[in-house]
Amino acid sequence: MKAHRTVILFLFNFLFLAGTINAQPARVVPSLPTIPDKTFNVKDYGAVGDNVTDNTKAIQDAINAAGNAGGGKVIIPSGEYLCGPLNFTNNLNLHIDSAAILRMLPIDRYPGGTTLGTAFISGFKLHDIALTGKGMIDGQGSPWWPLAKTTNAQRPRMIAFRDCNKVLIEQLKMINSPKFHITVGGKSSNVTVREVIIRAPASTDPVNPSHNTDACDVSGNNILIQNCDVSVGDDDFTCGGNTSNVLITGCTYGYGHGVSIGSPTKGGVSNITVENCTFTNTECGIRIKSDRDRGGLLENLTYRNLEMTNVGIPILIYAEYMAKEREYRNLQKITPEIAETYPSAAVTNLTPIYRNITFTNITATAEKGKRAGLIWGLPEAAISNIVLQNVTIQADNPFGIFFADNVQLVNCKITTKEGENKLALTHAKVSIDGKEVK
Repeated sequence: MKAHRTVILFLFNFLFLAGTINAQPARVVPSLPTIPDKTFNVKDYGAVGDNVTDNTKAIQDAINAAGNAGGGKVIIPSGEYLCGPLNFTNNLNLHIDSAAILRMLPIDRYPGGTTLGTAFISGFKLHDIALTGKGMIDGQGSPWWPLAKTTNAQRPRMIAFRDCNKVLIEQLKMINSPKFHITVGGKSSNVTVREVIIRAPASTDPVNPSHNTDACDVSGNNILIQNCDVSVGDDDFTCGGNTSNVLITGCTYGYGHGVSIGSPTKGGVSNITVENCTFTNTECGIRIKSDRDRGGLLENLTYRNLEMTNVGIPILIYAEYMAKEREYRNLQKITPEIAETYPSAAVTNLTPIYRNITFTNITATAEKGKRAGLIWGLPEAAISNIVLQNVTIQADNPFGIFFADNVQLVNCKITTKEGENKLALTHAKVSIDGKEVK
């Protein structure tokens, strides 16, 4: 009978592994916005590109004129245009020419100052909207960043769309937002962000650190992030709950927290593919985080063909994001002995559940003194069905796997001071090339 159960378990694992590795996630091809062929030059509405004049009214008047005409392209031509908050309308493309800079008003002139935090470019329940052109949006964020440590201060986001359908952000360069650069959330769908460049100093910059300057926070359904070049002071990409069908491909990531999911994941996250991307000096490569007060079901996540150089931790999956106890906060130093003391709790509808996650063809080097990776589930909700295939990592400290079921390493070479494929384990069922690790 025992032999019979062993054969059944082997066949189950084999079929799961084969299905996971060979499965090809559906291509994500969001519908693009349809914009009427009408143009509205902001200079015709009084805008002056002298980097002195407040152009808020002039640019908003151009946007409103396009909206009243049923939509069109609002053009910002060559020049430097200071501006305050703008509100989008349906069927609108705000096009910034290659020699143009749209610059947020400085902190002492920004409407609402540090009290309101009104987004620079915003839209709610809109359809067919776009931001295009090879010009720049400058957030002038440096004076805002220290306010991240001030309890009640509010900082504006650069772009904030919510509950919108058919959104395109293309080719622009965005720098130094006071807070997040791009946020698209709520029940948004058909979102494309491609060929954009986003820059802000790292949060560890010794001279001018930026805080919470996430590059691209996009949640919803049917999302494509393609050929972007990002280096910021927080998440390079992240999404929250109620998100599905996402493809991130061909992107270059520098400073930042890596490609993340969470921390709020209520409503679930599914069918995410990250492929053909590079990571250099990121704090993490892949980062999945949540906790018991904000979790949901995360499943069917695929990471493949990734190159990571000098990252803080190449693969990080954990459900203890809000832990306040000091011994659980330093993820680089969590040991099996520390992890197994993490208290259990009852399973609720907010318990983070992670399953069916595949990492294929990944090469990584970790920053000096850092660990190869960490997969850390909850005592009451183990992370399950994880496959690492053709994963090569060089790091000083071992890959930790705590509270996890059916973690399979196939043709992997994880090299640390402990040796090759020497893992740090507790409450984990792990196999290496089909052999269970004791």
